[in-house]
Amino acid sequence: MTNAPDLPIHLSPLTEVHRDLGARLIEFGGWLMPVQYGSIIEEHRTVRERVGLFDLSHMGELYVEGPDAGPALAAALVSDPASMAIGRAQYSMICAPNGGVIDDLIVYRLAEARYLVVANAANAATVSDALAERLEGFKAVLDDRSLATGLLAVQGPLASAVLGPLTDVDLGSLRYYASAEGTVAGLTALVARTGYTGEDGFEVFVETTHTEALWDALIEPVRAAGGGPIGLGARDTLRLEAGMPLYGNELDLDTNPFEAGLGRVVKLTKPGDFVGRMALEKVARDGPARRLVGLVVEGRGIARHGHPVWIGDRRTGVVTSGTQSPTLGVPIAMAYVAPGDAEPGTVVDVEIRDARVPARTVALPFYRRDA
Repeated sequence: MTNAPDLPIHLSPLTEVHRDLGARLIEFGGWLMPVQYGSIIEEHRTVRERVGLFDLSHMGELYVEGPDAGPALAAALVSDPASMAIGRAQYSMICAPNGGVIDDLIVYRLAEARYLVVANAANAATVSDALAERLEGFKAVLDDRSLATGLLAVQGPLASAVLGPLTDVDLGSLRYYASAEGTVAGLTALVARTGYTGEDGFEVFVETTHTEALWDALIEPVRAAGGGPIGLGARDTLRLEAGMPLYGNELDLDTNPFEAGLGRVVKLTKPGDFVGRMALEKVARDGPARRLVGLVVEGRGIARHGHPVWIGDRRTGVVTSGTQSPTLGVPIAMAYVAPGDAEPGTVVDVEIRDARVPARTVALPFYRRDA
């Protein structure tokens, strides 16, 4: 049954395709998107065991181009895009002056002076505005092509087998966090070995007008491999098992990268200043006020976003995301706790429906494909 909210801001170019497939549609980040086509658990297992096809057309695509594109992005973001080789990508963040995270991003270097910045749907306009402001004074221009770009993801152990016969990109030589321009099913595309599931897989960028043709070309071989379409519900449980943060849960303006365990993204050794440098240098020097940890719940109940975390009578933190892990068969969660309580193996209690439920901290991720 389709549950369509009132007045979504944007429709995916595949909205009618999703409806025809019986998807349950919800508003997400200002877009009407499929949360599930059937069972979230079965969709999750499909990606872990075989292959799934995702519509990610709600993501923001921002192109930065010009002689100063690299230095401009280095000044705007916490990472150093100018240090990347052409064809590579990096996980990054755009931060406020106080070090809080405005959004987490993936940055692709497409050419010597051309980059693609991919932002989360709910933050795409905010990131676009912030980048436009931060590029002032540099010989670089921003082209926000979010509404002109369609994005599909093929994720799972069989992703290469499904996509390989349809593309002229050499997937075997395409490294993780790398991209190449070519064709998929005869359509001009950018193919990236990136994803948000903890599995091998690819993200394929095309013009919005070609999104449905790309979906039609991919869904048949995906189904032939035992896979199917996957909604945002399974995407969330997959990323949680893989220990990947979700903006609005693990990341926000009140959280800095070091608290989230992502200090490696912050390149304090790069030349020049960048927005948030002073605040982040202080956190790097003094240590974060809290730390993100994994929790395995050992009692009955599912830890959910906002549930308090206790050690004895002392509240040490709060749950940011939680679910019953389809892969591991136990309740898992991510939570922020005091630094002294972040050591793996620490026993805590999660407050679930006014009851204290025991849990223990573990190192992230919960699931690793090569483990």
